[in-house]
Amino acid sequence: MKKLFIPILLGLLVVKAHAQESNIDDRVITTGVPFLLIAADARSGGMADMGVATSADAFSQQWNPAKYAFAISKQGVGVTYTPYLSNLVNDIFLGNVSYYNRINERSAVSASFRYFSNGEIELRETFDQEPLIVKPNELTFDVAYALRLSERFSMAVAGRYIRSDLKLQTANEDASAAGSFAVDIAGYYQSEEIAYNDFDGRWRAGFNISNIGPKLKYDETGQENSLPINLGLGGGFDFILDEYNKIGVNAEVNKLLVPTPSDSNGDGAITRDDDFYNESFVSGIFSSFGDAPDGFAEELKEFTWALGAEYWYQDVFAFRTGYFNESEDKGSRKFLSLGAGFRYTAINIDISYLFSTSRVRSPLEGTLRFGLTFNFGDEYDEY
Repeated sequence: MKKLFIPILLGLLVVKAHAQESNIDDRVITTGVPFLLIAADARSGGMADMGVATSADAFSQQWNPAKYAFAISKQGVGVTYTPYLSNLVNDIFLGNVSYYNRINERSAVSASFRYFSNGEIELRETFDQEPLIVKPNELTFDVAYALRLSERFSMAVAGRYIRSDLKLQTANEDASAAGSFAVDIAGYYQSEEIAYNDFDGRWRAGFNISNIGPKLKYDETGQENSLPINLGLGGGFDFILDEYNKIGVNAEVNKLLVPTPSDSNGDGAITRDDDFYNESFVSGIFSSFGDAPDGFAEELKEFTWALGAEYWYQDVFAFRTGYFNESEDKGSRKFLSLGAGFRYTAINIDISYLFSTSRVRSPLEGTLRFGLTFNFGDEYDEY
């Protein structure tokens, strides 16, 4: 039964897509390769999927590669494993491996590999037929370079190759794996430690425009799918209470820089004949800030926001929590997250868990996310 669930799930997605074409009131933004927006690491997952302005770690590649220029350790490797839809199946997962190297005090290079398995699907025309087993999957490989432009501010650029192999061999003989490329542009600010009356503190801020690239297309006659081009803005503050206790608080907003579905030709339905389907990705980035049919009020609904906090004791034990919110009209993802971390010499272990707080349950509901980090080499005196 677990294998049969995947075709059912894919069928529901097709129904959703059809509903979008037939219902003018359904203006939820959808893109190709949405796995790029899933938090791949447990630390960020414990703080409601945020990482644009949190302190640097081995998994900064997904959130803001400019943070690597402020990493404490010279080198680091991070490995994560995230089960997906674990309450229903056991072979869908997201895996991630990240690596960074601070070349010197001003610059760093990094790379990561992400793999999303959609599990096994049994294809057959009759119940008695021997099934054909296919394993749809998606993956990305990216590299980045970060440079400190001043003592407290850095920027980074990343290049990404994307491959999405979701074809079903019996459904379309012309279908093939889709490929594209994308770039990220990011910046990060981290202040000096500032002495206040009862504690010391440090400010952090960051931005990342990620997945800027051409659309995906699986066959010559099929619809093009926009990449999940995303603008992330974040800020945070570290309360350094004493040499043993530190609390970091963070806030983050995100917006997809993808056109809003709208009935541009006035036929009473949102279909692929409307302008937003055929708009180039460059044009779509700029128009996405003002193309919502209901104006500014609807544009605001396309922003998601998250709040998170992280407590460290002696830089050994960490406890995390966060809350994520999305408008009910634009997806209705709302969840509370919890996480913990343990650091022993050069090894970090992180776990996280989330609870949905809306009618739309998260595919990660009831799932423990795991992360493992290895730090190498000398340490920089950033604090």
